Amino acid sequence: MVTLEEIYQDLAAVFQERTGQSAAGSSELAVRFYAVAAEIYSLYVQAEWTRRQCFPQTAVGEDLDNHAWLRGIDRRQAVKATGTVRFFVDGSREEDVDIPEGTVCMTAAGTRFLTVEAGKVAAGSTQTDVAVEAAEAGAAGNAAPDTVVYMALPPTGISACANPAALTGGKDAEDDESLRERVLESYRRLANGANSAFYRQAAMSFDGVAAVTVLSKVRGVGTVDLVVAAQGGMPDHELLEALQAYFDQAREIAVEVKVEAPKERKVTVAAAVTAEAGLEFDTVKSAVEAAVRGWFTGERLGKALTRAELTALIFNVDGVANVTVTAPEADQEAEKSTLPVLETVTITDGAPA
Repeated sequence: MVTLEEIYQDLAAVFQERTGQSAAGSSELAVRFYAVAAEIYSLYVQAEWTRRQCFPQTAVGEDLDNHAWLRGIDRRQAVKATGTVRFFVDGSREEDVDIPEGTVCMTAAGTRFLTVEAGKVAAGSTQTDVAVEAAEAGAAGNAAPDTVVYMALPPTGISACANPAALTGGKDAEDDESLRERVLESYRRLANGANSAFYRQAAMSFDGVAAVTVLSKVRGVGTVDLVVAAQGGMPDHELLEALQAYFDQAREIAVEVKVEAPKERKVTVAAAVTAEAGLEFDTVKSAVEAAVRGWFTGERLGKALTRAELTALIFNVDGVANVTVTAPEADQEAEKSTLPVLETVTITDGAPA
């Protein structure tokens, strides 16, 4: 695309050619030419922007959403992390201690979680678990165990809180590059109502679906099996039922479709991490644990798991100077209907004693 200076020089050259006068320097005529050149340049910029938005290969934002809509594809929305928080009282009490719905718990970094139901510590007990979800959708809401330990306004009688297990499932809204790839894939593999692309694209259009594997004739001629993973990992019963009901109507004639959850492959991750000079190991450790937990999503359905990927993932976390992955001890091959699921993650200090 031409530059502002090139447009100005062209205007000045044509003016001099036709009048024999120069518009150089800081004369009033030169200023006028610069003003005109700026307006022409803005038209070039707008035309270039319009050209880019006309094609899914280069469109961004809302215009890319429109290209996706034409292919029956929607951008995946951000998802809130969920889990449970345990509330404690000091010593057993003779009466129930209520925990209102909407009670706010927090991490040290200020990430907030709200109880999604009312709970209570029963008389004679000292603790209870209550379901919570992150206040804001996104991967930032994922929290490692025992990090949600503060309350904005503790309910009367409640002395402390903690999350015994990680709060997971938080996922950022789909970015442009991921959506673009799905749109372009819909052109490369055109659905015809009967091929695997049809089943894959239809399943991926459901909110919460992260990946789909289409298996033909596993149960014999005229059968199609859909293995579905959710954004948080394993799909819930409601999602599987919704998909099954849809494909019972949309399937080909004389074809039996079965929607099922993937097989779980439990994965243990362990690594020795050295923090960069001047950084606290515990801070870096928390960031690494969050990165590893966030990596094990439903999008890993049917994919191999390699030590090289894990090493690169951890090494790219801010504050990591070096890393040695000790588990898993070997690469794990891809299996179409298997989803790697993180069981435990253990991060130790790899700095010399």
